[in-house]
Amino acid sequence: MSAFGGSLQPEALLLPSEMAAADAATIAAGTPGRVLMERAGAAVARAARRLWRSGAILVLAGPGNNGGDGFVAARILREAGFRVTVATLTPVAGLRGDAAAAASRFRGEVVAAGPEALRGAGLVIDALYGAGVRLPLPAAALRLIAAVNASSAPVVAVDLPSGVDGSTGIAGVGAIRADATVTFFRRKPGHLLLPGRILCGAVTVADIGIAPAVLGAIAPTAFHNAPAAWSAAWPRLDADTHKYRRGHAVVVSGPAHATGAAQLAALAALRVGAGAVTVASSPDAVAANAAHLTAVMLRPFDGPDGLAALLADHRTRSAVIGPAAGVGPATAGLVERALATPAATVLDADALTSFAADPSRLFAAIARSPGQVILTPHDGEFARLFPDLPRESRLGKARAAAARSGAVVISKGPDTVVAAPDGRATIADNAPPTLATAGSGDVLAGVCGGLLAQGMPAFEAASAAVWLHGEAAREVGAGLIAEDLPAAVAAVLRRQRGDPSSRP
Repeated sequence: MSAFGGSLQPEALLLPSEMAAADAATIAAGTPGRVLMERAGAAVARAARRLWRSGAILVLAGPGNNGGDGFVAARILREAGFRVTVATLTPVAGLRGDAAAAASRFRGEVVAAGPEALRGAGLVIDALYGAGVRLPLPAAALRLIAAVNASSAPVVAVDLPSGVDGSTGIAGVGAIRADATVTFFRRKPGHLLLPGRILCGAVTVADIGIAPAVLGAIAPTAFHNAPAAWSAAWPRLDADTHKYRRGHAVVVSGPAHATGAAQLAALAALRVGAGAVTVASSPDAVAANAAHLTAVMLRPFDGPDGLAALLADHRTRSAVIGPAAGVGPATAGLVERALATPAATVLDADALTSFAADPSRLFAAIARSPGQVILTPHDGEFARLFPDLPRESRLGKARAAAARSGAVVISKGPDTVVAAPDGRATIADNAPPTLATAGSGDVLAGVCGGLLAQGMPAFEAASAAVWLHGEAAREVGAGLIAEDLPAAVAAVLRRQRGDPSSRP
């Protein structure tokens, strides 16, 4: 049986250009743009009423359709009895199309937007700019945003807080800090990527009448990392299975004084479902590993040829190399020999840094590899392998790194992105800050290796591993150390199966 159902549709994350295409397709199919704007404004008004029961409301309206949504919300709230003022960055006469029509229907006070407009406002609706904002913002907008952030008024943002890029989550020199954000049809990457996710507050996705079928033509490639994104590939357990059918993973150990990282990875691979896991180590490290491992098997090997012989066993489906392996030519040689075998390979930590002087050597070995490859760099390791890639956008840099390396790349962080060479990507938002602890990355590498051993494709295995890693940390809670994570992975799997013995 499978711990995860495979029937859910993954949640697509739309770039601003893709959202514009969804709007255009809906309008072309017969729904006028003014109707979409009316529904969007009504959703914003509902969110405002959840935050604010009475008193003055200030709507900050920008020059485009985001501002039009704000005018609709202002009209609806005024008709509901609220004192509403709209402050505009540009004269109303300069509005065009649906935004101009929405402004013409508002009968309340309209003033020029500036810090002084905030006096007396109990709630602020930020309808200045949407997800497609172009940074940097004008000076007048930055002064206004600074005043909003300095005030004590709660803020509802329309689509995305002004100053946050919907594609990247990047915030310019000034961005609204919202308490709540209302977006439409689908979230954008900027709702999940930092710092955008922090600046959004609680996000509501409003249905404004765009049919899900439009996604077929848009063909989005970014998705929220949740079970729906990879559950169809989750390994199933049949009644007649045995340990090697479930998959055998090999984890390469470091030297005798640095065996703990490989042990964490091996236990994680076993807990996530690999039927057999072997820690392969140099002869001097066997005793150190044997003192701590029971269910995990041990095999000594000597150099790249010895590792290649071990991985040549047809029952071995995956290898994990890097946790505390040591940085240098010896580890680089092990990586190249492992990549020459059919085993799917996870390269972590020292396996990555060992190629910092010549990343192209690693990428060439990946290109020749008959097996799938996952790279798991944190930001420092990423910078060593891809020094020329801009690091502002985690989504963009992960995609570029995957395309260049030919591997699935896990760009680790509080907003971890998994990217495949074909452009597919998932963005996770479930990792608690407690995961920032020594050894947690070793566990993630092991979970990846365990899932690869069970036959999951690399992109789905990496995405599932990242999600499980975050959920395991949430399962443990305060006081988390890396040793807690492998058992917590098993607890998450029990909960997914509905096992009543697991923690509710």
